[in-house]
Amino acid sequence: MAANEASQLRSTTRYLSPEVAATLNLRRFAGETGTVFVRESVGIAARGCALRIELETGTTAVSHVRDHLNAISSDDNVERSGSGPIALGALAFMRSEPGFLTVPEVLVAKSSDGTAWCTTVYGINENEPPLPEMVGERVLAQSPHEFDLRSTVAHEQWCAVIAEAVSRIEMGLLDKVVLARAVDVRASSALVIADILARLEALFPSCMVFSMDVTNPSDAMPVRFIGASPELLVARKGTMVSAHPLAGTIARSGDPETDARLGSELLNSTKDRWEHSLVIDAIDAILRPLCSELDVPAAPSIVPLRNVSHLGTHIVGSLPAVEVSTGAAPSALEFAAALHPTPAVGGVPTNRAVQIISELEPTPRGHYAGPVGWVDAQGNGEWAVGLRTATVSGSSARMMAGGGIVSDSVPESELAETQLKLQALLSAVVRP
Repeated sequence: MAANEASQLRSTTRYLSPEVAATLNLRRFAGETGTVFVRESVGIAARGCALRIELETGTTAVSHVRDHLNAISSDDNVERSGSGPIALGALAFMRSEPGFLTVPEVLVAKSSDGTAWCTTVYGINENEPPLPEMVGERVLAQSPHEFDLRSTVAHEQWCAVIAEAVSRIEMGLLDKVVLARAVDVRASSALVIADILARLEALFPSCMVFSMDVTNPSDAMPVRFIGASPELLVARKGTMVSAHPLAGTIARSGDPETDARLGSELLNSTKDRWEHSLVIDAIDAILRPLCSELDVPAAPSIVPLRNVSHLGTHIVGSLPAVEVSTGAAPSALEFAAALHPTPAVGGVPTNRAVQIISELEPTPRGHYAGPVGWVDAQGNGEWAVGLRTATVSGSSARMMAGGGIVSDSVPESELAETQLKLQALLSAVVRP
């Protein structure tokens, strides 16, 4: 259905019973072909496509998305953040690239207080469809048993790319650039999305685990974008806006005493603290003029994951109540478009860093490091940074990982950092 036909749709949102909510598994509801965003069993899952909203220039043209959502006639008995019609999807890293968001036919959501609801979207002249089964379809496919793993660029060539970036920084062309490399996996049979998501949820419960269809008309096979992002780009819930940027990385050992020492080294690293401050300053500059209040902690904290730790800062702001009530406040998607790409995935200054990324990176990023999430008709929503991701098509998957390059970056160390980050997805995808 074309985007301009939103007015021909209606949506109905109803609470699910406490018994159904208690047993609802969002990942299983989404299955192999649905969409899911879940963190610690809370989030949304969806099936089908009632409306596809085209974005001609990606994150540079998103203001019309809320107009489409508001054009859908809504009967909402829940009236909470994430109820009513929702647009969801993943946007490309390059802001100039086109994209699309999807309004699903059926969406279920589960909140942190344990309540759950279901939204169905259907033709304005149709009868309201019955609630779907909440258990989802059982996946019977067997995961592959053989894998071929290859870097798209030789290690020596990648180190040369890093050295060239450092040279440009030393010439004064920019302060920082984030560069990423890709690894391709080819399996003996089709990769089973449900199995990969289950592993990601078990390995990275504090991350945003997601899966969605990003197939374009030119694609020969269905393409899915999956991942476990540790980084919240931005969320909006009513008048509250929050972000949790990450920049600065160190390995974890699994030993508590060793990890405490490594975390202390990261907190006291001049290089990593400066790199982190670039990200915080950039986000502060964008959010502060739009907020009535903004709390930015003076120092970052350690964010531990399974195999690495990051420096993270939890930023929280308040929007003017009158702007939220009148719809004048930016939506979560508009905030995401304004913030992307942060220096955590692009560089400083942004435009020059993105240009150097396009010149030096051997492999196009696609959706890697782009915004991933959802927005509702009231402007609420949550957008993560598309990190720790894989693009999957049939038996093939491409994973990317990168790091921030500054004047004192060492190519071999930057290569090792990408290897650490790639382990996150490889441990879930490659299971011989």
